[in-house]
Amino acid sequence: MPTIKTQRNSSKKQFIVAKAAKLFREKGFSATSMRDLAEQVGVEAASLYNHIQSKAEILQDICFRTANLLTQNLENIENSKITAIEKIKSILRFHIQQMLNNYEEVHVADREWRHLTEPYLSNFKVQRRAYRQRLANIITEGIQKNQIKPIDAPTAVLIMLHAVSGIESWHRSMEKISPEQLEDNMIIILVEGLKI
Repeated sequence: MPTIKTQRNSSKKQFIVAKAAKLFREKGFSATSMRDLAEQVGVEAASLYNHIQSKAEILQDICFRTANLLTQNLENIENSKITAIEKIKSILRFHIQQMLNNYEEVHVADREWRHLTEPYLSNFKVQRRAYRQRLANIITEGIQKNQIKPIDAPTAVLIMLHAVSGIESWHRSMEKISPEQLEDNMIIILVEGLKI
């Protein structure tokens, strides 16, 4: 029986999760079978169960690891002494970099989370809503301090997060600008309109 070959510094489970994220993005969570994953990893399906319990466990791992990364970054920035505009810039840059550098997992967490099972689905929804609310609170604080135009904060959050998730089309594009140009352009487009 073949063994799971991993890249250096990557555990077998992490290797499986990375392959699963690619499949979930390409085929969708529901359409991906354990057999598909085994083929992608290069082992018999039964061998996967030595490292994971189910594909649902993989989805949980991807969704919560991504959400926790974003939340930790938000917490670090929330407590900083910079202006609301600088906070929004820093948060957006982190989102963009995650979408560029951890594309498969971030895409899956953004699009496939609805397939989580309970209690994970409810927990993820709560975390997702709380994250958006905290981001809206930064914008509201900026409005109150006369650093940001008087706009509807939840709408601004929705627009910004949807724009970042649109980086998916950059990944598919045949004529890409560099990741650095993409990030800088997005920051200009999304943040300059907030300024007074």
